[in-house]
Amino acid sequence: MADDLSALETWAAPLLAALTPAKRRALARRIGQALRRGQAARIAAQKNPDGSAYEPRKVTKARSQKGSIRRTMFEKLRAARHLRVQAGDDGVAVGFLGRTARIARVHHLGLRDEVEPGGPQYDYTARQLLGLTDAEREQVKDLLLQHLGGAP
Repeated sequence: MADDLSALETWAAPLLAALTPAKRRALARRIGQALRRGQAARIAAQKNPDGSAYEPRKVTKARSQKGSIRRTMFEKLRAARHLRVQAGDDGVAVGFLGRTARIARVHHLGLRDEVEPGGPQYDYTARQLLGLTDAEREQVKDLLLQHLGGAP
């Protein structure tokens, strides 16, 4: 995946160099917002970037009772409040900040963490929250070409 990103960067660098910093920032913001929407939709569908499904949650007594827990996995993490876009004239980043980033990292990498502060520890299953799909790479190329072509 890193090779694909470096190839995209090499391809886009001369095109972006011709833009003013303000136009690069606007393009970065537009790309970041599109990527955030795609990441949030993929997380809602509970899919890894490679298209495989997340491993289901462990069945617990609370989850087996009707009406006890209604939220889907990562429902709050995928909200724009937590899944943030940082756009500048030199790039764009889509990710999590602060405490949310720590929680997301544990789930993304499948680390061991406390279930609740001071509570028992649990080995979480790795579920890739962030990552680029082939369709998103194409979308970035398309947005770049649209921006350079002057299309709204």
